Amino acid sequence: MRVLITGATGLVGQAITNVLHSKGIPVNYLTTSKDKITISEDFQGFYWNPSKGEIDLNCFKNVQAIINLAGTNIAKKWTPIHKKKVISSRVNSLKTLKKGLEQVGANDVECLVSASAIGIYPDSLSHYYEEDEKDLDKGFLGKVVKKWEAEADTFKELGINVAKVRIGVVLSTEGGALPKLALPIKNFVGSPLGSGNQWQSWIHIEDLAQLFVFIVENNLKGVYNGVAPNPVTNTKMTKEVARILERPLWMPHVPKFVLRAVLGKMSTLVLASQRVSSKKIEKKGFTFQHANICTALQDLYSSAKEEETSPLEAAKNELI
Repeated sequence: MRVLITGATGLVGQAITNVLHSKGIPVNYLTTSKDKITISEDFQGFYWNPSKGEIDLNCFKNVQAIINLAGTNIAKKWTPIHKKKVISSRVNSLKTLKKGLEQVGANDVECLVSASAIGIYPDSLSHYYEEDEKDLDKGFLGKVVKKWEAEADTFKELGINVAKVRIGVVLSTEGGALPKLALPIKNFVGSPLGSGNQWQSWIHIEDLAQLFVFIVENNLKGVYNGVAPNPVTNTKMTKEVARILERPLWMPHVPKFVLRAVLGKMSTLVLASQRVSSKKIEKKGFTFQHANICTALQDLYSSAKEEETSPLEAAKNELI
């Protein structure tokens, strides 16, 4: 098996690549930067430009599965131009992939696993969302995800199994939401956002990577929530990060009106509440290694500390 990944050099893409390589599965990847193209037996880069519909068709050689992670970062100011780019980057990436497959023939490709987001679910403090939810978010996030998933579904026309992973808050010390949450806490000015009661459906970066690979290996199709089994409130998340970092929380909650004044409509990224179920993927046989927020954060920060320790410091520690 060989897997083609779009977005392989990003946070999630790198984690998925590591899992595939640990299983001896080689990776082809697409990049918009010719400077990022590397050539090796297990990690081969190819150029593409989805905004122009350009793709190196050699990327599909010997590929049995495609993992699609491509898309402009949504966590930037929601100007009309950026909102348009968020949608077009996701839709055009899939259109370009499909066009390429139509040109070379999709006989060898068995499945497409495309990233999606839990932002498709409406804001609710009480509802528990599963994949078959009919009531969808009517704001910008809902619009993005609906168009994203609809484009992924067009690959079914080629006889390819399509799976979509609705990703929650990805926890990693290397990027994403966690470092942004931890920074004010480290500086003794951390506090819950808004009421703090909003649910945050999170997932450890390693579990998310394993989940994508599990879907590929089992050739699954349909929608799956990429979240851990135990969502927490924003207050609980903030308190656990503070506990791990050994910092006090003494500041009052950041009021909603302040967040809305600073972030505008983008404040929905931190204020929206989505309590999301992971039961469907678990029923397929997937096991989460990091099911609880306290142990997940402990693992992430203990791993980060180990990486920060230099060989000289490690030698000193052994002598003490």
